[in-house]
Amino acid sequence: MGFSTFGIAQDIDFGKMDYESSCGSCHGKDGKGDGPLSEELRTKPPNLTVLAKNNDGVFPGEVLYQIIDGRKSIRAHGSFEMPVWGYVFLNFGPDYIARNRISAIINYLKSIQVR
Repeated sequence: MGFSTFGIAQDIDFGKMDYESSCGSCHGKDGKGDGPLSEELRTKPPNLTVLAKNNDGVFPGEVLYQIIDGRKSIRAHGSFEMPVWGYVFLNFGPDYIARNRISAIINYLKSIQVR
């Protein structure tokens, strides 16, 4: 009988892992904007569990992608406290890795929406 890690790998939620390690310190473990660093920011991080609810029931995936990626954002109205994760994730390999990591975070965020 052989052993396989395939079943174990299927159970790993990489979007949740990236969210917790990259976003959770500000947005909170549960996505409610209450992370341990949230009090240090000028602007309170938003509650990420109500994104669809606040958008007439439509999850704003493309908008989130642009915000998380951050490389194409125009910051004409002052500084932007959130890190540019698109550049950060590029440190781990080609652009498709950054895109996949951002997409995984977005899928995780979609899964924690309240109804």
